Amino acid sequence: MDGYRVRVMSRAELDLAVDWARAEGWNPGLHDAGAFHAVDPEGFLIGELDGEPAACLSVVRYPDNFGFLGFYIVRPEMRGRGLGWDLWQAGLRHLEGCTVGLDGVVAQQDNYRKSGFALAHRNIRYGGAPPAGTSSVAALVDARTVPFDRLLDWDRALFPAPRAGFLSNWITLPGASALAAVVDGALRGFGVIRPCHSGSKIGPLYAADRGTARDLALALAATAGDGPIFLDVPEVNRDAVLLAEELGLTPQFETARMYLGPAPTIDTARLFGVTTFELG
Repeated sequence: MDGYRVRVMSRAELDLAVDWARAEGWNPGLHDAGAFHAVDPEGFLIGELDGEPAACLSVVRYPDNFGFLGFYIVRPEMRGRGLGWDLWQAGLRHLEGCTVGLDGVVAQQDNYRKSGFALAHRNIRYGGAPPAGTSSVAALVDARTVPFDRLLDWDRALFPAPRAGFLSNWITLPGASALAAVVDGALRGFGVIRPCHSGSKIGPLYAADRGTARDLALALAATAGDGPIFLDVPEVNRDAVLLAEELGLTPQFETARMYLGPAPTIDTARLFGVTTFELG
């Protein structure tokens, strides 16, 4: 289309993409943009029509030939004109040679299948009033006091690629709390809660078992401010679904975790909460 071009976003423009995601009802974190951008500054694209932002896409490239696609948004008044397709093709070129993951909203899943993406499992966003309860874990500590390589070992088993820089930023986001469960000196899980445009969101939530996940979720929720709590649960982990229900949270909407290329092996039995729908 004449007057349309795709280019890499600036850091400031990523704030605009996050705002568009908020308008779509995705409820991103208030301070997500900086942590996102640091992962792959070349992996955030914007489509401009006659110099005006019209569409956005994230195509973050991680090590080990893994990429994650998110923030696929065309401004509502500009949809149906092929702008998204041009952006999509540019994004996949950035991820050439990678297995690519995404969390697809229901309305777009058929389109993703046409591009070769295959369903791995559903993710369900649960939300509701902050749960109340007491913890039974021997010790819940500030995760930032745990040797970072131990946190990274857990994240590496539960995410398809190493992401040390992202994780170090994520656990120190403004307003976020990060807690770890330590029993007899062994790390049994950890989680992060961060403020969002509506309420707060827990993610990731990693735990060796449902009891530990419950204790972490309760303690994280207790550190949050007013407003609802959200947890993005991989449906394939039945204990995670039961945990969300036990906490009194209810389904808000769902996405499909889909992959283009071989699906990575992830220990979903310990994955009780997805980090983000935007970056995986």
